[in-house]
Amino acid sequence: MAYNKAVPFFLSIVDPSLLAPPVNVLRLSLHPLGMAPRIANYWEWRNHLFERLRHQVGMTADPVLIALTEELAAYPAPAGAKPHHGGNDYAGVVVPLQFVTDAGILSFISTTTVFGTPIDVTLSELALETFFPADAVTADALRRIQDSSAVT
Repeated sequence: MAYNKAVPFFLSIVDPSLLAPPVNVLRLSLHPLGMAPRIANYWEWRNHLFERLRHQVGMTADPVLIALTEELAAYPAPAGAKPHHGGNDYAGVVVPLQFVTDAGILSFISTTTVFGTPIDVTLSELALETFFPADAVTADALRRIQDSSAVT
């Protein structure tokens, strides 16, 4: 919640059709009219998302997730996306999302919470993606965005 006022800053570059409920962060990330053109490490981030998505599909065989996987796989890569040659400095634990802005590249780490309880069907279909600044530069930029959008 610390940086919620920064969300409009990031969504301002997304085609409004992608913001119609239910909003899907994976679609927002990889769609050519979404954030994909601004992701500096597009292939690394894409591979990371597909790894997680394939794991969820393997655990649930959910036809909605299978259809989403097929949809995302059909999206073209942004022009100029640099290839990812495997390996990273993150030991497979985390892959940063590196987002290109006018202020430079902002880096985020994310956590995903998937509610997997058979007691409540509504919650079992909910996944929350939360992004945190991965470095001081990003934290400072988010504070500036937060401050500039503050109501006085």
